[in-house]
Amino acid sequence: MKRWWRGTFGLVAAVALGFALATLVIGVVVFESTHEALELQLDHRIAIETQALIDEGQDGHEGVAAAIRRREAASSTASLGYRLVDAANAPIAGALDATVPSQPGYVELLPYKADGEERIAQSLTTDLPGGYRLLVAADRAAIDEMDKRFILLFLGAFGAMLLLGIAAAWLVGLVTRRRLARIDQTATAIIAGDLSRRVLLAGSGDEFDGVATTLNRMLDRIVGLMENLRQVSSDVAHDLRTPLTRLQNRLDEALRERNPELQREAIEAAASEASELLEVFSALLRIAEVEGLAARAHFQTVDLSAVVTDVAEVFRPALEGSGLQLVTSIAPDLTVSGDRRLLQQMLMNLLDNAAQHTPAGTTVCITLESTRDVTSLAVTDDGPGVSEKQAPELFNRFARGDRSRSTPGHGLGLAMVAAIVSAHSGKATIAPRPGFGVHISL
Repeated sequence: MKRWWRGTFGLVAAVALGFALATLVIGVVVFESTHEALELQLDHRIAIETQALIDEGQDGHEGVAAAIRRREAASSTASLGYRLVDAANAPIAGALDATVPSQPGYVELLPYKADGEERIAQSLTTDLPGGYRLLVAADRAAIDEMDKRFILLFLGAFGAMLLLGIAAAWLVGLVTRRRLARIDQTATAIIAGDLSRRVLLAGSGDEFDGVATTLNRMLDRIVGLMENLRQVSSDVAHDLRTPLTRLQNRLDEALRERNPELQREAIEAAASEASELLEVFSALLRIAEVEGLAARAHFQTVDLSAVVTDVAEVFRPALEGSGLQLVTSIAPDLTVSGDRRLLQQMLMNLLDNAAQHTPAGTTVCITLESTRDVTSLAVTDDGPGVSEKQAPELFNRFARGDRSRSTPGHGLGLAMVAAIVSAHSGKATIAPRPGFGVHISL
């Protein structure tokens, strides 16, 4: 409760209270201004009437008294009252039942009686020659009635605004709590182990949908990383069992062997197996490092056309020496934001994959082009390719198109390609048959 204003209801309620207080201040200012304007208008009316009486009674107080009698007889001055007294305060004319002030000037609240009731008037006292005093007063009932109506109207508006603000705070709080409850339910389900749950979208495209979309993308990323971790654990257990078994057998053979030459050969074979295992683990660590997206901190503008051209020229002699033909179609001056070394590694892995898994006479084609904001790189060949069932798995660690594993490699090349493309916010797909190819969009 000490921090109630940090909640949605509290924030909206505080805003509503602020508007209500602002309305109160504005209402007080308007009331005072209106009230003062009405009083000034009444004073002006009284002054005009006083001057008119004086102008009519030019022959002295008797003329003023006659003018007062004419007005009262004609009842032409509604809400106005008159009283003319002499120096001894004795009444000369006028039916107003009030005490004439001894000092000339305005009196804002002058008590008087009318029909036996105590009432309040606004008055002006004027000194006349001979010690006579003229009092002209106007009843304040109209001003008081307007003040009362204004106050009632203002209180009604103030109360309505306050209630509307509270209702708005309750409604906003209810909607917010319901939307947040969806996120909370999804988070609770994920904590309980249901990683397939996602935050439901209302379809309004508002801020909550934006947050929900971001959270769902984050959850997809987390699930992908966890799936990679599960896959790595499983693949390491299966794919490294054979080389580890061979390593153990080599070492056991070296321990049992009595012939120094044969023992040395067994140890050298075990060392070769260990080196191969170290290469596998180094590749796995490199893939994990790229997937960690730490490389993005060092991204800069890279001339991808130059990178592809340089790598193609480096690989051309080796590919042609293996009986392969390399064809390139590279659009000039295409740039991307990325890491030059990783982009080189990506293309080298694709060309190395083509060199190892295609027969002599195969044509390898490198295509680099740009459409709108997308740069597309494709490395394809017209070799035997892989089955459609195998294609989706080739970007996984230790995935091999050669089920017999008779060709060199550990099935980590395309996994590294997928990691590099993902780090560059791109997409890598396997090209449909015939042949084999990888299409990359950056």
